[in-house]
Amino acid sequence: MAYIKITDGTQEAYNLGQLRRDNKATSFPKVVDASTLASYGVYSVVVADEPSFNAATQVLTLRDVATDVGGQWTYVWTVRSKTSDELAAETTSAAATLRGTRTRLLAETDYLALSDATLSSAMATYRQALRDITGHSDWPNLVAGDWPTKP
Repeated sequence: MAYIKITDGTQEAYNLGQLRRDNKATSFPKVVDASTLASYGVYSVVVADEPSFNAATQVLTLRDVATDVGGQWTYVWTVRSKTSDELAAETTSAAATLRGTRTRLLAETDYLALSDATLSSAMATYRQALRDITGHSDWPNLVAGDWPTKP
């Protein structure tokens, strides 16, 4: 079980070991009841159920300050929209990952494009489609069917 201690309105994470160390002259039972804890400014705290959210456009954050919800101290979640900078960074990261995939797929067929090998027109078309993938209308939000099919 998680606990918080509230001193002069300020919360801090706390545990029963700290309660015993902070109050060495007091003998606490093995299981300390809620009213005894409250007399020392210590309260049990729970984490609220995670709300639904859209990970593509929103950020879910667990607050580090508990709120009294119906008599139970609770860490609650907040949901906010991603900033344009966050969305741009994710797009850049996704594009880099997809470029890595494209490079790997091209490398897998590089041996076919050597001067002593004959490259079929289907393979040439596939390799060109891989090089052109960054111009796809959904770039970088590609799905499996957007990638060219290896002949």
